[in-house]
Amino acid sequence: MGLDQQRLEVALKSERQYIYLPFHLHIFESVASTNQTLWELLEQGAKDGTVAIATQQTAGRGQWGRNWISPMGGLYLSVLITPNIVASHSYQLTLATAWGIANQLRKSGVDVGIKWPNDLVINRRKLGGILTETKVHQGRITQAVIGVGINWMNPVPETGINLEMWQAAKEPKLIPCLEVLAAKILLGIESGIQSLLQEGVNILLTRYQQLLANVGDRVYVNNLAGTIVGVTPTGELHVIMDTSESSQATKPEIYLQPGIISLGYCTSPSQ
Repeated sequence: MGLDQQRLEVALKSERQYIYLPFHLHIFESVASTNQTLWELLEQGAKDGTVAIATQQTAGRGQWGRNWISPMGGLYLSVLITPNIVASHSYQLTLATAWGIANQLRKSGVDVGIKWPNDLVINRRKLGGILTETKVHQGRITQAVIGVGINWMNPVPETGINLEMWQAAKEPKLIPCLEVLAAKILLGIESGIQSLLQEGVNILLTRYQQLLANVGDRVYVNNLAGTIVGVTPTGELHVIMDTSESSQATKPEIYLQPGIISLGYCTSPSQ
């Protein structure tokens, strides 16, 4: 099952009001990793906005060196950008991408939320994930590859969901084909990165936290309970810890780096 480039270009054109990233499309049936493919294209002279897309990855990469299982029927794509931001702010690219994609899909009626730090969810079940890789020069990110994997019609575990499964009873379908999905993901990445680089992280973060599924969730850190209240501009989870005090102002606050705790997934059937 391949992806039709002409149909994708038509879908992009029909929904695009302006061009911020000049998408240069490279479409494959199967690759080891779209991120790896894009880094290889960069060595061959690829420019800002270059895109690698596949419907299968044989050696996909996830966060913290994990394997990303990428069976046939999913959507896997990576976009090259040149953000020129401070290296310590790299996680802002993931926040921007997550918000942009979720917002774009929600415009089409798909009830997508964000699970910290880098996942897209429907009914708290995983729809997709984001992996951002960067190159740094003199303390600034000069090039970044943003990789996104979305469950389209591929098999998923109990904690996951694919779009075809979710919209099976909806007529007409909100996302009618893979090309339309790919266009919406690309436009979401574009709008998220534009929001970050032109409007700033504070505006972006406000938008991101409005779609954050974890706000209000209870977590345990070193056997102590706390409540998630948001995310910082550099991607840390903001948690207010429980105390015996009645006033929230007196409660200690902690900030957790991505990878410190796992927030888990819902395994109940989708509604």
